[in-house]
Amino acid sequence: MKINLEKLLCAVAVAGAVSLAGCGEKPGVAEKTGAAVDKAVDKTTEAVKGAATATKDGAAKAVEKTGEGMEKAGAAVEKTGSDMQK
Repeated sequence: MKINLEKLLCAVAVAGAVSLAGCGEKPGVAEKTGAAVDKAVDKTTEAVKGAATATKDGAAKAVEKTGEGMEKAGAAVEKTGSDMQK
């Protein structure tokens, strides 16, 4: 059991040393890739928000125009009914 514990501690020490050795001032490939992915996600998020706002505004205008058209159609139906009663 003592040998296995020593091997485990040695492995942990080596892993710690390797991970600390990777902490340099220059970003590596993984850091650069991560930064690029973060930037792409931010841009995509903003684009989606903009598209959602534009879609919402367009839908609101379409509903308003549809309501106006229905009011005109209703008025025309009432006029036709009045004309038919004459």
